[in-house]
Amino acid sequence: MSFTLPDLPYAHDALQPFMSKETLEYHHDKHHLAYVTNGNNAIKGTEFEGKSLEEIVKGSHGKNPAVFNNAGQHYNHLHFWKWMKPNGGGKIPGALEKAIVDSFGSVGKFKEDFVAAGVGQFGSGWAWLEVKDGKLAVSKTPNGESPLVHGATPILGVDVWEHSYYIDYRNRRPDYLKAFLESLVNWDYVAERFDAAAK
Repeated sequence: MSFTLPDLPYAHDALQPFMSKETLEYHHDKHHLAYVTNGNNAIKGTEFEGKSLEEIVKGSHGKNPAVFNNAGQHYNHLHFWKWMKPNGGGKIPGALEKAIVDSFGSVGKFKEDFVAAGVGQFGSGWAWLEVKDGKLAVSKTPNGESPLVHGATPILGVDVWEHSYYIDYRNRRPDYLKAFLESLVNWDYVAERFDAAAK
């Protein structure tokens, strides 16, 4: 399969003031498009042609950096746009909230751990809420890696590459992460991913 850049599920200015129109124009229209274009070029003539995106990500990890870096980032970003929505944040759906409390002790503790993972990721990467062995956990990965290549299912991820926040927050990564959790997260999509992973 060849990769295609999906449209954003909302207008470029729909996440303001927490994520600006300019950030989305650069992040989605230029950075994500580059992963799609470079990924398609890297896959040509390899064993990964015709495979699903998840198969490509898992199969190329540690074996083909050009394919993995672009396929991994394409996978991450496909979900990243859906993990946000206008007027996001707010109440977490019941079953997911219960699982978060069971795993972390409280929603507040989960948010603290998630922000700490994002702040603590040195350089470019991601912070995650994942399902592994039936339990929820927070993790962080460098560059384009995701829990997918570590035997887990990502149900929420935040991009901490500088292009994701520098226009709006400059070097204030903790403020970006707090705004993401409190005002951008689409908890309904996280709950969908959680339900699918729990089956």
